[in-house]
Amino acid sequence: MKIVIAPDSFKGSLTAKQAAEAIHTGLKRVFPDADYEIVPMADGGEGTVQSLVDATQGSFRRTTVLNPLGETVSAEYGLLGDQQTAVIEMAAASGIQFVNDETKNPLVTTTYGTGQLMLDAMHHGAREIIIGIGGSATTDGGQGMAEALGVKFRDAAGNPISRGGGGLADLATIDVSGVDPLVAQTKVRIASDVTNPLVGATGSAAVFGPQKGATPEMVKVLNANLTHYAAVIKATLGKDLADFPGAGAAGGLGAGLLAFTDANMEKGVEIVVHETHLKERAANADYAFTGEGAIDFQTQYGKTPMGTAQAVKAASPNAKVIGVAGNVGAGIDQLYDLGIDAIFGILPGIVDLPTAIATGQENLARTAENIARVIK
Repeated sequence: MKIVIAPDSFKGSLTAKQAAEAIHTGLKRVFPDADYEIVPMADGGEGTVQSLVDATQGSFRRTTVLNPLGETVSAEYGLLGDQQTAVIEMAAASGIQFVNDETKNPLVTTTYGTGQLMLDAMHHGAREIIIGIGGSATTDGGQGMAEALGVKFRDAAGNPISRGGGGLADLATIDVSGVDPLVAQTKVRIASDVTNPLVGATGSAAVFGPQKGATPEMVKVLNANLTHYAAVIKATLGKDLADFPGAGAAGGLGAGLLAFTDANMEKGVEIVVHETHLKERAANADYAFTGEGAIDFQTQYGKTPMGTAQAVKAASPNAKVIGVAGNVGAGIDQLYDLGIDAIFGILPGIVDLPTAIATGQENLARTAENIARVIK
């Protein structure tokens, strides 16, 4: 019997690797001699660096960057096992965790630190960068990131514009002549399921600006500034990104990456499936276990359990895919026709959240064991 174990992290409780090990522990009590493939997974969001490093026997690198407020901080990214692919979560440098209710202001917050992480990875051998772009504190269109890579943004007098979404109002010219040569040699894969355009009613300022501290008036200013920014990019580089699907991700960082690097947008879970060779490892599988903290109707929209199920079914159509979760929500019946055969909650009874988080490992192992006993 071959069993694939490919969960995401259980947020606040277990990393994807720890969750996989817990499932493995439970299953081995019933099937000690089964053939197991353990593949920590993620969907491009929080935990993607950890999962891909774990899955490829990679390593971590830490460097000093500027956070969204321009303060010096230490940030980490991963190098995969091939040592030529870096995986970065932009939130490590430019995330919402660096600001509070008093300091969050998308007119001034910058993605400069994200560009510093990318450049550090390039100078340490990476020729491919996977970048997860969730959890940002910024709405600067990726201007800060591009500046860190060597792009110069100047006003009408030839002076550098200020960083942040507010500074884009003064943008007159973009000069890419000083970009680090390694940028052109590096492929960037944007892990994002966001399809919002850069500007407009569903753009980055209107939809995501308020959660980053933008008032209604600031949303109008940011949208106008990003519209102007897109126009200068189009005039300078010939790239029309204002309405491009996904350009509005992470406060327009999607647009900046598409404009100034050799970038493509991909679904986060599909990148992880590819990098972990999940389909190849799921060949001839009889069962697959996946899961994360919560499974509900939203799981079908690019979440790890669905991506894992579909990858496993593509490799082994007759395999049964079993989902496990701390919280089983509404609408799970929608998932049964999409690749997940059964879904189980792991909690033993009514418990508070701190208890559920603290006992995740034993709950996961026990649930896996009991599912295995039914299979047997």
